[in-house]
Amino acid sequence: MTGPDSTYLFRFSVDAPEEWLVVNDGVMGGLSRSEFVTSADGHATFRGQMSLENNGGFASVRGYVPEGIPPGARALEIRVRGDGRTYQLRLRMGRGFDGVAYATEFATEPDTWQTIELPLAGFAPTFRGRRPRNPPPLELEAVRQLGLMIADKREGAFRLDVEWVRVAG
Repeated sequence: MTGPDSTYLFRFSVDAPEEWLVVNDGVMGGLSRSEFVTSADGHATFRGQMSLENNGGFASVRGYVPEGIPPGARALEIRVRGDGRTYQLRLRMGRGFDGVAYATEFATEPDTWQTIELPLAGFAPTFRGRRPRNPPPLELEAVRQLGLMIADKREGAFRLDVEWVRVAG
């Protein structure tokens, strides 16, 4: 389904998920754990253990997007195989560790590969789990980080296999 209007941001058959940054709730005292690793099958796996102890409740990973998202893009598509839980795809402008992110959620079906389209108009600003006042508008060309997060308020193991993320024009 690729065409001249599709641009891959990440293809884990060639991109190394180990270069992504893991950011879990430990930054605020939580106990959740996660990792993002290469699979022998040519995809990446975001997996770990969610804990709600010590006000925890999220696990995430982020990758660098050096060129941003092309202007005129209408959506991002992600090819995933999940565990039935809900995840977020998150965008950040610039390379800073903290600040406003733009997020949208997607549900997964257990053990089923899915291609999910996420309209960019549906990405909402968030800062530490809350809607910020007067956030800057999302500027696609300024996006430098793309991330995956789980924050569904459910303890236990999670697993999300990711084949690729691409832009849909």
